[in-house]
Amino acid sequence: MTIEHIGVLGGGAWGTALAQVAASGGQRTLLWAREPEVTEAINGAHENSIFLPGYPLNPAVVATADLSDMESCDALLVVTPAQHMRSVLGGLANCGRPLILCSKGIEADSGALLHRVAREVCPTSDVMVLSGPTFAHEVAAGFPTALTIAAEKLDAAEPVRRRLALPEFRLYLSEDVAGAEVGGAVKNVLAIACGVVEGKGLGQNARSALIARGFAEMTRFGLALGAKRETLAGLSGLGDLVLTCSSTSSRNFSLGKGIGEGRSAAELMADRKTVAEGAFTAPVLRRIARERGIDMPIVAAVDDLLAARSGVDEVLEGLLSRPPRPEAH
Repeated sequence: MTIEHIGVLGGGAWGTALAQVAASGGQRTLLWAREPEVTEAINGAHENSIFLPGYPLNPAVVATADLSDMESCDALLVVTPAQHMRSVLGGLANCGRPLILCSKGIEADSGALLHRVAREVCPTSDVMVLSGPTFAHEVAAGFPTALTIAAEKLDAAEPVRRRLALPEFRLYLSEDVAGAEVGGAVKNVLAIACGVVEGKGLGQNARSALIARGFAEMTRFGLALGAKRETLAGLSGLGDLVLTCSSTSSRNFSLGKGIGEGRSAAELMADRKTVAEGAFTAPVLRRIARERGIDMPIVAAVDDLLAARSGVDEVLEGLLSRPPRPEAH
């Protein structure tokens, strides 16, 4: 199978950066966006001045606001916010082409990982997941990046890998779709927690400990959902966790930092033009963990903060007063 014409569903920063990758060498790439101002800026000035300002785009990137235009594409990179993916895919007249899911999260209403949502809506499509430690602006600038493409059928993923891979955009194949998704979803919640530590001024020791204990929570959750330990320790798990827990370029980290500085989650989220997906993932992740008997105290603490059930000092006291236990648990 040969993939030439790539389509991108979603005109945010990450979708735009991926369109830039797909258009390398002048290969025409079609990007769908809801916002007419995004399509106008990309087609008129070759820049997404709304969500990725300052990064000139290859003229081969063409934007559209008409979902039916995506029918001409050989494969679709799905970069819509997790909570809107079902409705966007449902708006396609024909799903029968490879879908590469590039968003990170869990559907709130169903509690389903996104690849299960995509298979439900588009049962005839090969569904795969693209995930790893990435900031959109660095990908758009051509900085070295490595990601995982996870698919149950590696022969379906290989043409996608060949079409997208560049020397500076390195792609590794995996058969662990659940593992790639779990890492991307859980790390968003943990990044909020690390942002709180930064905003509260608790130091690097605390943040490093939080990353390590958060990774233990990610691993427990992933194994319970059938993920492989080595996937969770790879690019789409630990790699992505370290990146998003260490920089204000992460929307989730920035949200947590604001909470740690004393602002309310509701106030911070109302001000945001882009989505901090961890805010939507935290309650559903906590619910699934409770139903399955998985211990995830950091995730529970973030959920309490976001829902204003507890303040920062109260949450910290609760975490620090937990009884000691062997580190491997």
